[in-house]
Amino acid sequence: MKQFRLNRLFNPKSGRCFDVAIDHGFFNERGFLAGIEDIGAAVRTVVSAAPDAVQLTVGQARHLQGIPGKAKPALVLRTDVANVYGQDLPRTLFSRMIEEPVEQALRLDATCVVVNLFRIPGQPEVTDQCIQNILDIKPACDRYAMPLMVEPLVFQPNAKAGGYMVDGDLEKILPLVRQAVELGADIIKADPTDDVSVYHRVVQIAGGIPVLVRGGGKASDSEILERTERLVAQGAAGIVYGRNIIQHANPAGMTRALMALVHDGATAAQAAAFLA
Repeated sequence: MKQFRLNRLFNPKSGRCFDVAIDHGFFNERGFLAGIEDIGAAVRTVVSAAPDAVQLTVGQARHLQGIPGKAKPALVLRTDVANVYGQDLPRTLFSRMIEEPVEQALRLDATCVVVNLFRIPGQPEVTDQCIQNILDIKPACDRYAMPLMVEPLVFQPNAKAGGYMVDGDLEKILPLVRQAVELGADIIKADPTDDVSVYHRVVQIAGGIPVLVRGGGKASDSEILERTERLVAQGAAGIVYGRNIIQHANPAGMTRALMALVHDGATAAQAAAFLA
């Protein structure tokens, strides 16, 4: 029965998903709020470009679900909050899940729930909390036929990279993606590898579970479009991009450009026309 909700998430034309992440305010970082200070306007702008899904929190899902009609994107509900993204990390790191996450998702008419699986150098306790979160939410997801998206994230050392810096090392990404699958993920949301040409190995290690690629940090238009084209060619089942859309000067245009890449088989050069 999860397939009924997955049918709302994955585009019937391409079989892929484009999810726009606008859940950044959950993490208490001022820099994450750029472009979404007026989150209602940000959601409406993205919705006008018709992505497959929008990722929001329990406090902000109303901005999507309050839009009249049945043609709006599906809701992917963020269910956990963490304090691991700052440049100066606090004394104690945590990852906490909202109470009764699947029941809250059902009340909000969500199509999917998403939860993190962090690998942070020197912070095994945070990984333990993430695993416990997944163990707690998985039975409820199965009980209520709610697809579970797990987001395995490998971080660079904070002292080296400073703040929200992911590690694109394939050898670190592969075991964490497999762990997410072993824990019961219905969808994987993973970072791109430093070498995009090996991303098919991430898809392979997921064993048939669809892999959506995160956008990561802010990048130039050409880098984002070219990388997305190559990732789709490597077998990615879609993308989950946030700041490269919501902090863009033309978020609706960037959404349409990425839709063309993900669903229509456009090249990066062809998709760039939506930004002209």
